[in-house]
Parts: sequence; C-alpha cells; structure tokens
Amino acid sequence: MSDLHVIFGTGPLGLSVARALIERGQRVRMVSRSGKADPTLTSPGVELVAADLTSPSAAASATQGAVAAYQCAQPAYTRWAEEFPQFQAAIIDGVSQSGARLVLGDNLYMYGRMHGQPMREDSPTNAHTKKGKVRAAMAESALAAHRVGKLKVAVARGADFYGPGVRDSLFGGRTFPAMLAGKPAELTGNPDIPHTITYIRDFGTAMANIGQAEDAMGQIWHVPNAPTTSQRQFIDKAFAILNKPPKYTVLGPLMMRIGALFIPAAREVIEMMYQFTEPFTVDHSKYAARFGDHATAQIDGLRATLDWYANQPVS
Repeated sequence: MSDLHVIFGTGPLGLSVARALIERGQRVRMVSRSGKADPTLTSPGVELVAADLTSPSAAASATQGAVAAYQCAQPAYTRWAEEFPQFQAAIIDGVSQSGARLVLGDNLYMYGRMHGQPMREDSPTNAHTKKGKVRAAMAESALAAHRVGKLKVAVARGADFYGPGVRDSLFGGRTFPAMLAGKPAELTGNPDIPHTITYIRDFGTAMANIGQAEDAMGQIWHVPNAPTTSQRQFIDKAFAILNKPPKYTVLGPLMMRIGALFIPAAREVIEMMYQFTEPFTVDHSKYAARFGDHATAQIDGLRATLDWYANQPVS
C-alpha cells in the first residue's frame, strides 16, 4: 500500500497535518500555487509541488499514487462566496480520478446559532449567514459525492485556531504579539462566555488520523479540543505564562462595524459575531471514542504559541 499523503495548502493547518504524518514516517507531498512552504518544515519525506488547484487535472496529477489527500487550502476570506465552492469542487473532481481518500478541513459555521447547546456532528445544519451557507453546501456536496461512490470523503471540523504559525486568526497575530510587547490583548464580543478554541496541531493530528482510517470515511468528525473556557480565561493563562498582569481591549459588535467601514476582513466578520456574543461550545466525544482524546491542554498550547511568536522577526 502507498504511504504517500498529499496536502493541499501550505498554511498552518496544512503544515500541522504534514508534521503529524512525518512523525509517522509517511511520505508527504504539499501542493500550493507557489510550491513553497515554511522553511522550518525540513524532511527528506516532503515534496513541494506548484499547481493551480482550480484545475481538476492538476489535483488529479498531484494525487496520483496517494493513499489520502487533505484539503487545507482556501481562497481569501473575503472571496469565499465567489470562489470557494468551485475551488473545492475542482479538488473533489481531481481526487476522484486518482482513487485517494480525501479529508476536508472544515469549520463550524454551518450549525448557526445553537442557543447554548454544544455542537455535535449530528447537530442540524441551520446556517443563517452567507459564509455558513457556503460551508454547509460545500460539505453536503462532498458527502453526496461519497454516497454515490465518486470518491471516499470525510469532513474534519474545528473551531477558531491558535498555535505556532497561526497569524490570521482572532487568536493569532492580533493577540499574542501585543501581549509579548506589554500591550493589551484583543478580545472579541463577550469575553466571559464559553468559547471553544482549537489548537492547530491537534487539528493536524486529527486529520492525519482520519485520513489513515478507512472506516472514518463518509462521516463528519469534530477534532479534539481542550475543555472550553471563556476568552478571558484563555488569555489569562497566557498572561500568567508571561508573568504579566492581564490587560485587554474588547472589540464589540459596534466597534467591529466601525472597523468594517475601513477593513474588508472586519466587514466579513460582522455576520459571524454571534459566535462571540453567545456560548460557542463543541462536543468531540465521537472522535475521542474512535481515535482517543489527544487534545492539548491550553497551558501547553499557549506555551508553544508564545514561544513561537517570541522567536519571530520583528516586522
């Protein structure tokens, strides 16, 4: 059996999947438009390939001979509605030609408001936002392709990312550099309600586990997360690691709307603000029952994250 695994995308999630597979001695091919990846990912088992993933033939060529592929690439956040469905459809069409299993990295937008209940894999799809409806349609299209035998697909879902290498996140580049510089951390919405946060390396490990499990195909999986805390409790742990008193600024709905007048990315976040003004918790018991609960404790994830940011060049 082939030990080749193909990863679409060389961002933080793709790199986390790659590291998990490399640790198991698997061969990894990483595919992106540029054909480049983080230079710290050095291994004789890693191949970097440049390809236009909007082309099914490119995805088919990249996955020839592979046992599994991992979809970790995406268009710009501001272009999801226009580009994401066609982009992922091209990958599905391409991978179906190679016979590889496909694991999709997904989020939780499709569940919509949960009214205090935790999100489970069998929670109804009730998206009420533009991006939630896009994600819901994409996941259903992929699983429909599995049901008709076009290819074998599984969906792995995580919450907001944090961790080494994660910059473009509400728990990333706008939070940890400020803390290290002695400035306030930025919190969003209501910082004192439950909000599940996903450690990026746990997400990568989960996708690698799913991709190597034939019986995981055709299903939705919530990746493991540390016990849910509030944003403030999460950031307080980081300040404690730094031995600094907690300092915050809170970006509420009104400030987000003002920012949206000038910042396109902020404009896209407005419809998702319910995730930060209402309880947002994720149940991953299904995954834990099948693969074990390898969720990293927040204190350990935060130490690794702060260490990574502390060693980045000052821009």
